[in-house]
Amino acid sequence: MKKDLTQGSVTKTLLLFSGPMILGNLLQQCYNIADTLIVGKFLGPDALAAVGSAYTLMTFLTSIIIGLCMGSGAVFSVYFGKKEKQRMKDSIAAAFLFIFLVTVAMNAVIFAGLHPILRMLQVPADIYGLMQEYVWIIFCGIVFVFLYNYFSFLLRSVGNSVVPLVFLGAAAVLNIGLDVLFVMVWNRGVGGAAFATVLAQAVSGIGIGVYVWFREPELRPGRKEFSIKRNIMTEVMRHSVAACIQQSVMNFGILMIQGLVNSFGTAVMAAFAAAVKIDSFAYMPAQEFGNAFSLFISQNHGGGKKERVREGIGQAAKISVCFCLAVSAAIFLFAPYLMQIFVNGRETRIIEIGTEYLRIEGAFYCGIGLLFLLYGFYRGVEKPEMSLVLTVISLGTRVALAYLLAPIPAIGVKGIWWAIPIGWFLADAAGMIYMRHKRLYVRMDTTGSGHETAGNG
Repeated sequence: MKKDLTQGSVTKTLLLFSGPMILGNLLQQCYNIADTLIVGKFLGPDALAAVGSAYTLMTFLTSIIIGLCMGSGAVFSVYFGKKEKQRMKDSIAAAFLFIFLVTVAMNAVIFAGLHPILRMLQVPADIYGLMQEYVWIIFCGIVFVFLYNYFSFLLRSVGNSVVPLVFLGAAAVLNIGLDVLFVMVWNRGVGGAAFATVLAQAVSGIGIGVYVWFREPELRPGRKEFSIKRNIMTEVMRHSVAACIQQSVMNFGILMIQGLVNSFGTAVMAAFAAAVKIDSFAYMPAQEFGNAFSLFISQNHGGGKKERVREGIGQAAKISVCFCLAVSAAIFLFAPYLMQIFVNGRETRIIEIGTEYLRIEGAFYCGIGLLFLLYGFYRGVEKPEMSLVLTVISLGTRVALAYLLAPIPAIGVKGIWWAIPIGWFLADAAGMIYMRHKRLYVRMDTTGSGHETAGNG
């Protein structure tokens, strides 16, 4: 089920390859949306606030693993494009060992430092116990997050975006069924919702690992590959750590925003918890399209297909902008009704706050859509450090403005909401200026007479 992304129509290839990835990520969102929906409707606002705040913490910590797997996937994809099978197998083995060790170490740190982490987040006393229970259970399953994402990015790097979707789809359905069973039937509370998620993640992580081992022997390294070569490990670590730091910085910024949101009380926390789920679900296809675009760029960059990379940049930008405009309109119009999916209609204050957040964010989804493409482009052309720089610009602006504006009485929580799109557009500008300055797959008229020179790779 491998697919060579260096051949065929660029637009068709991008859409067919990204489609299963987008659908898969939508299903992955169902993990947490199922928790939020059932918890919010059946356990009340306090439980909703606890699970929502835990989701932000969980996203930050699991982003370390996802970033490492994402960076490794770019390395695999470049070697696949170059047709260097042995170096690809070497990198597969190196990445597995490296990311597995990081996962084990991170799990130990989480359990040892859980109370200081919750105190740093300014979790209110009335929901502290609920959040502690949820987080403890969720992170018992972090190894399954590693397994699924590692093998998912491995398969995607060789053009197979369908199999990860199948395993994730099965896990999403299982997660929803177990949520109903543990929370609604057995009354196990937030702990039941967390346990349902862990069981579903185990199915997807173990299942996809078994599939790759038995069905994809070309991707299965042997003893020879597991005697790690320093140059291969260095390359894997360079790409993986850069992508990991990018994801971590992104989510650490969001975590800092969560702490600021928590200081406004339970109503704002609950509104933010529900609205972030809707917000993430809305722009997630653009994010996953950016990941697919990155692997498209990696294979073509590795294969020396410069014209195809240039065409891919133009087509991807058009697709992303059109999608984001459509979603922006839908979110702006239906924000109050979307909030009521998660919040009881009688909670008018929570719905009002969440609607305000969604209408501010939703108006500017084009900004984050382009930013996801820039992240993917720089990973694909083996400049992962630039993706990190753009993340720092985006998140740094967001956090700084949020903490500057929110304490002003006339602005308040709106300052947090407005800081986010401002950060997106500043990072977009920086990314495009750098691309043009370095002539990275950009045609430049250097003579003033309309002649073009090929951008470098």
